[in-house]
Amino acid sequence: MNLIVIGRLRGGPELDLFDRYNKRLRPRLTMVELPEERGTPSVVKRREGAALLGALPRGAFLVPLDLGGHAVDSETLAVRLGQWAVLSRPVCFLIGGAEGLDASVIDRSDYVLSLGAMTWPHFLVRAMLAEQLYRAQAIIQGHPYHRAGRPET
Repeated sequence: MNLIVIGRLRGGPELDLFDRYNKRLRPRLTMVELPEERGTPSVVKRREGAALLGALPRGAFLVPLDLGGHAVDSETLAVRLGQWAVLSRPVCFLIGGAEGLDASVIDRSDYVLSLGAMTWPHFLVRAMLAEQLYRAQAIIQGHPYHRAGRPET
């Protein structure tokens, strides 16, 4: 699996948290960091969108993270991840920069994923995605990491 992102994540708690979950993934996410663009919001989105699409491996199954995407629970993500694993196509998760994703990225997407209606810093989104992918793998394998339902009171 691939993670293609706008912005460089330097050392710190966000990178540590991402690394914690990425080390548990099989296979691990291969991360490509692309530079943030400068200019007006529309120019930034267009340039960053072109860079994201240009970094895709051939035949990629594209899953950008966007507020307008599918907000699924962990079990549904596990089902989707299992379906994507048998496609014989590299699965690529994309995280845009501060201005969000250009329409060209959404239009090219195979499945748009949302981590919910709240806006998250893109550095935290990396860690949140890695954790959810690890959780999905645990669900698929029947590992007890994931506890379905709500705790009893």
